[in-house]
Amino acid sequence: MTYHILYNPLSANGSGEEKAKSLSSVYTDTVYHDVTKIDDYAAFFAALPADEPLVLCGGDGTLNCFINNIEGIEPDREILYFASGTGNDFLHDLPDQSGETPFPVNEYIKDLPTVTVKGKTYRFLNNVGFGIDGYCCEVGDELRKSSDKPVNYTSIAIKGLLFHYKPTNAKITVDGKAYSFKKVWLAPTMKGRFYGGGMMATPEQDRKNPDGTLSVMLFHGKGRLQTLIAFPSIFKGEHVKKTKMVTVLTGKDIKVEFDSPAAVQVDGETVLGVTEYTATARVKATV
Repeated sequence: MTYHILYNPLSANGSGEEKAKSLSSVYTDTVYHDVTKIDDYAAFFAALPADEPLVLCGGDGTLNCFINNIEGIEPDREILYFASGTGNDFLHDLPDQSGETPFPVNEYIKDLPTVTVKGKTYRFLNNVGFGIDGYCCEVGDELRKSSDKPVNYTSIAIKGLLFHYKPTNAKITVDGKAYSFKKVWLAPTMKGRFYGGGMMATPEQDRKNPDGTLSVMLFHGKGRLQTLIAFPSIFKGEHVKKTKMVTVLTGKDIKVEFDSPAAVQVDGETVLGVTEYTATARVKATV
């Protein structure tokens, strides 16, 4: 059987093709396709025999591009995923998957939530981040333009918390009910539990819940030093115990409004100069 390997040469700090080609030791018959050169996925799928599976190689950003490029297209074959990015938050959210070999993802790329930002709607697999996480993606994008060295997002976040990032006030509307928060440092809406390369933002969120409910997590109300001291607890999901500075709200329609523009990241893809976004759950289709 022929396996069609889709890879992103830009993933994993430019080593995406090399990592993808390691699959030649897993499958005896492989054909490689650069995803940055596929313009029409409907035509691409139609040109392949239906019994030949696809293996998508890359990180969370590659997954995000894929799910948005196939919007409106029902894949007619098995889609497998080989996590070869730097953050791999989607993989972290699946405790039964080691990531050592490709695994099927058809069930995970259906009925995905959407986010509307600056008049454009995207599907997302993991999260929509607003606040210092969007700032980190913005700074990381700028650093990649001038250097081929790996971007240290933790370092960017710490420097942002200490010096550069300015928190905003926010209005959060969840299923029609409005909430107000001051000094908001983070306001991600989560489909899964993880984002930002291993931060467990919403430890109780279940990406497989049948009603598709999303969770928005607010890190808010405190100054730079207190926020910086508490920040490391997010990697184990223990920040949610700090109820005076962390709030988690759950619903199907979530609108986040900031009182000054900031960067948003959608599964790691950056959108600049944003003052609001709306995330909407999609209920799983029933047979």
